[in-house]
Amino acid sequence: MTPVRNDQSRTPRRVSATRLGVRYALGLTLAQLVTAAEVAAVVISLSLQVHGAEAAGLSTPFNLALAIGLIVGGVIATACGGYLIVAPSLRWYVSGDPPDAVQRSSAIDANRRQSILLLATWLVGGAVLLAANTRAGIGVELLLLLAVSFGCTSSVSTGMLFTQPILRPVVAAASKEFVSRETAPGVTARLVLMWLVNSALPTATIALIVVFAANGWLIPTSASVVVPVVVLSAASVALSLRALILVSKSISDPLNDVVAAMAEVERGELGRTVDVYEQSEIGRLQNGFNRMVAGLLERDRLRDLFDRHVGPDVARLAVESGGGAESDEVRDVAILFIDLAGSTRLPSTRSPREVAALLNDFFRIVVAAVDERGGLINKFQGDAALAVFGAPVATEHAAEAALRTARALADDLRRLPDVDFGIGVSAGPVFAGNIGAENRYEYTVIGDPVNEAARLADAAKVVDGRALASGAATDRVDDAERAHWEIRDPILLRGRAEPTRISVRLVAHRD
Repeated sequence: MTPVRNDQSRTPRRVSATRLGVRYALGLTLAQLVTAAEVAAVVISLSLQVHGAEAAGLSTPFNLALAIGLIVGGVIATACGGYLIVAPSLRWYVSGDPPDAVQRSSAIDANRRQSILLLATWLVGGAVLLAANTRAGIGVELLLLLAVSFGCTSSVSTGMLFTQPILRPVVAAASKEFVSRETAPGVTARLVLMWLVNSALPTATIALIVVFAANGWLIPTSASVVVPVVVLSAASVALSLRALILVSKSISDPLNDVVAAMAEVERGELGRTVDVYEQSEIGRLQNGFNRMVAGLLERDRLRDLFDRHVGPDVARLAVESGGGAESDEVRDVAILFIDLAGSTRLPSTRSPREVAALLNDFFRIVVAAVDERGGLINKFQGDAALAVFGAPVATEHAAEAALRTARALADDLRRLPDVDFGIGVSAGPVFAGNIGAENRYEYTVIGDPVNEAARLADAAKVVDGRALASGAATDRVDDAERAHWEIRDPILLRGRAEPTRISVRLVAHRD
């Protein structure tokens, strides 16, 4: 059977939970600092163009100190809050313990709680600045609202970009064997949001700056809008680049994982699965691929069981023919029948487990010898086995293969203690195909050679070589194989009207 293999099994978990938590918190902190720098550049460039009184009110030492304090407080809150968000999930992830339901839900919702934390720092900071500048004028209020909007958008997208390498494997581990509703925006929604936030809104803001300056609204007509437009455009480009990388990786990475896994499955590695870390339709694709692999593994397991029960040749024939229950094929085959002698006395001297072990050792040798020479174990009948050579796959030297198998078994089975047996080999035309109803049938062979081989096996139990072959079987082989068999007088087998020509295996001739 093909073992299930997942990318997660190849991910080393030697890094401590504390170190991963600190790296995660530093990622969020860096996102806040980058966003704060961009927002400061936008606010400074725009505040220079606001009417003098309003600009003077915004640039007071109090406001500058308050802004710096809010940035520092926001960074500290982000670092501490981020660590608290991810630390519980990292503990079970690093230790390799399976998460419980609460831990699963917490890990899967980490991105959402991270976004809420970042939004909260900017909304609280903006609210504090607005409350401190209620008399500064409408221009300052609009400028602060623009800064908060830009800060929220930039910090969320930048934070996700910087923390995904740590969160993804944790979410994948939590999502294993866990089905939840779609909680993340889909591909279309992500692309629309990226366009709206990083293209439409900055463009609209630039257009409003030009219109306001042209009409003297908040911005004097004599003021130059070149600097704020350039700064806002540069900030928009930087934010757009980060958002583009984030959105493209959120789509391409899982798709590339699935494509790579599909290539491995195509090469026969049916145990290959992918990590599920997306909570959108992409996550459904990842889950769907893993379910497909599970189905292939189940099919492979059933095929393996089918092969073991009916033989690989019969299984392949059933698959290629569509599983039809009807067949009328008549073939010239060779039949080998082997029967354990005195098996009815075994339960009286051995325990049931010992009898089963003895039979398994006996049939293990029989199956190996038949398989080695291209035969098919058609059925086990208690302590006997019926092997067919030449069906379902036609072979040119079926009788020779059956006789060679009989000689090999007569030698190999002698090594088993307290085991006696008889082997019969016959050949001729038989019906070979499926017998039964449409919903339940089996592949079998029907014909006189089958009955003859069974009778020969019974008679061979008292013959020195323990193997008898009918004249029909020895007539179909060359002189080299016939040299291993001695012709004897015909015997009348039980249940038959006429004597059967027989040959006995020569004990002195062994391969």
